[in-house]
Amino acid sequence: MSKGLTLVLGGVRAGKSRHAQALAQAGQRVLVVATAEAGDKEMAARIEAHRAERPNDWDTLEEPLDLATAVAPLLPGYDTVLLDCLTLWVSNLLLQGGEPQARPDIQAEAQRLLRLYERGDASWIVVSNEVGLGVIPANHLARAYADELGRVNQRFAAAADDVILMVAGLPANLKALGSGQGPG
Repeated sequence: MSKGLTLVLGGVRAGKSRHAQALAQAGQRVLVVATAEAGDKEMAARIEAHRAERPNDWDTLEEPLDLATAVAPLLPGYDTVLLDCLTLWVSNLLLQGGEPQARPDIQAEAQRLLRLYERGDASWIVVSNEVGLGVIPANHLARAYADELGRVNQRFAAAADDVILMVAGLPANLKALGSGQGPG
């Protein structure tokens, strides 16, 4: 597997994680970086379902906040990194400490992750939700979250070799379709 960056986007239950795992199967040594935290029973069940779907020989790092610092020392041991997902990572950063707070460093942290990818030899497959297809959220926190995640997604999409949009379990490679570069 030659080095590459793939962003897998889609809505809830669109098949993002399953597709990302299928792509990661091409790797020999896979590190899964999981950002979810089990805040309730339903989320704990989702996390456990994701764990059960992964091959036993893949390693998992569970880190909700400081991804670049946690992943950096591990990279030499892997040829593939599966980051699942930016969606929860941005949410975790916004809600760090239990209270919603402005986080001007989210974009800087996203850039740190991209620099980490660029410096290494591993292929990265990054999962994120596309939250910009619905109505404008009604409250400040939801709007701030959609804005931050949208910017993070744009940053990763611009750097990615492939951007896969998952709809109802079907992948469409947006980079293969061409891209218009407009203001974000």
